[in-house]
Amino acid sequence: MDTSIDSIVRDALVGRLLLTHPFYRRWEEGDLAPEELARYAEQYRHFESFLPEFLGHLAEVLDGKARDAVLDNLSDEVGEPSHLMLFEQFAAAYGADRVEASPAMSALLECYRTALHEGGATAMGALVAYEAQAAEIAQSKHDGLVTHYGGAAPAIDFWAVHGLLEQEHAKWTMDALSSMSPREEQIRRGVDLVADAWWRFLDERESLALV
Repeated sequence: MDTSIDSIVRDALVGRLLLTHPFYRRWEEGDLAPEELARYAEQYRHFESFLPEFLGHLAEVLDGKARDAVLDNLSDEVGEPSHLMLFEQFAAAYGADRVEASPAMSALLECYRTALHEGGATAMGALVAYEAQAAEIAQSKHDGLVTHYGGAAPAIDFWAVHGLLEQEHAKWTMDALSSMSPREEQIRRGVDLVADAWWRFLDERESLALV
């Protein structure tokens, strides 16, 4: 892994590491109401459905090592069982319905599209903004579900798989970014877009708990 790329990403995420958000802290501590888990799953489903589309479009604008890394990531997403199938086991177990994307989730997906429109390096920055945190987030969610919410297979399989895979995905993406020789501002632009949008999505989840 290119330590300079890793340092740029980590520095750009300062103050926006998602496990420090009150919503995820309450998840870790078992303070979410069951309905909050259901509503969260209803919205996160939109991201999980969108991710293969984003990766496919991103691969089309890349070449070499960067393209290979994104295609490997996509292969993991859609292989059997697909990550969306695993997610649906979680969503069903906690009572999620089929609903439209919320304002914050819609804005989050649009940020990924904006990053893609701005070019491969910015889009890779957007991708790594979440992937750099995803393994720890998935493990935290998995442990919280097991400890506080009666989580057991197959309902927690999605988070167990991501707790293992996302470290590798983050490394692939960091290495791919390095192979592209991007400008620091391109990486930061992608990270900023997505990190802010994920934080606002969690703000939205937290605001609903206060209603």
